[in-house]
Amino acid sequence: MSATDSAAKAQDNDSGMAAKDPAKRRRALLIVTAVFILAAVTWVLLWLFVFSRRETTDNAYVGGNQVAISAQVPGTVVAILADDTQRVEAGQVLVKLDSTDADVRLHQVSGALAQAVRQVRQQTESATSADAQVAKARVDLKKAQADLARRQPLIAEQAEAPETVQHLRDSVDQAQASLDAALAEAAASHAAIEGTQIANNPAVEQARANFRAAWIAAQRNAIFAPVTGYVAQRSVQLGHSVQPGEQLMTVVPLHDLWVDANFKENQLRHIRVGQPATLEADIYGSGVQYHGKVIGLGAGTGSVFSLLPAQNATGNWIKVIQRVPVRIALDDKELDQHPLRVGLSTTVSVDITDDSGPKNAPVGNGKPIATTDVYEQMASKADEEAEKIIRANLSQRSAN
Repeated sequence: MSATDSAAKAQDNDSGMAAKDPAKRRRALLIVTAVFILAAVTWVLLWLFVFSRRETTDNAYVGGNQVAISAQVPGTVVAILADDTQRVEAGQVLVKLDSTDADVRLHQVSGALAQAVRQVRQQTESATSADAQVAKARVDLKKAQADLARRQPLIAEQAEAPETVQHLRDSVDQAQASLDAALAEAAASHAAIEGTQIANNPAVEQARANFRAAWIAAQRNAIFAPVTGYVAQRSVQLGHSVQPGEQLMTVVPLHDLWVDANFKENQLRHIRVGQPATLEADIYGSGVQYHGKVIGLGAGTGSVFSLLPAQNATGNWIKVIQRVPVRIALDDKELDQHPLRVGLSTTVSVDITDDSGPKNAPVGNGKPIATTDVYEQMASKADEEAEKIIRANLSQRSAN
């Protein structure tokens, strides 16, 4: 091949590639443009049907009740029956205090209650005896009056000495005085017991109240768990002299938990009470989802209730977007399957599709948010023990 032919062939190849490059570039530009358009359409659709219908935050943490366990009476710790991380049941003894002084006091008031019952029994018998004396005085008065009525007509006939009749009149007056005295004594005897039975006599009721207080005080030397939960922050030690109200440990129920999601103020526009929410906890990751609902919005931002609230009226001011806590109730069944701990981090997404609900939580229904019957049971047992003492000191006739 000559040099001339080679040069001509090279020129033809360069012109062909130059012709093909613009077509390739146009196709590449079309593909890139289509990708961007598709991405934009996808984003718009996602915004319209997904992102615009929910508010999301990862500034959310698990909350729960933290029940402080404290002593109700002073004493010295002699036993600790629960430690951190352990589960305790409602009514379970957590700490025991030395009960020597309380036991002595309980024996004193127990004897006082028994003595009060016996004294009221004695007063009842005295009143019965006084009634019998009244009946006897009435009979004596009727007899004296009958003797006087029988002898008085004989004076006109001078068949009876005046002195005798005068003695009979004196006997009537004396019988009347005896009756008056018996009536007064009977009234005084009945004043202490009138209108009541022995068991509910004021003196017995007062002794019963003293016994009840001492019995409860003795039982309070055993400190009970008011709720079922897990022990945390145990600070009590053996030999520790505790005072009423001093915190010894904390019991955290892990069944009734909630999440406080701190949304930015510009995210609250469409959040309403009752809206559904989905949550993911960092402890389990995205593989576990919790379902809850909005039950209320905080009454103020976190900065307002902080220990040192911001004073924006002083110095140079820089605007900081505030956050408001939104409380999310959790499903107890899901908590049973995947337990959480207070303070854990979560990610919350609230479905705001329906924003017709109330912005603020409604008025409460008056029902307690938490209850315990541990202390009520203690009081009822005290009444049972008092009844036993009262029945033991009643006579068989009074009991019937």
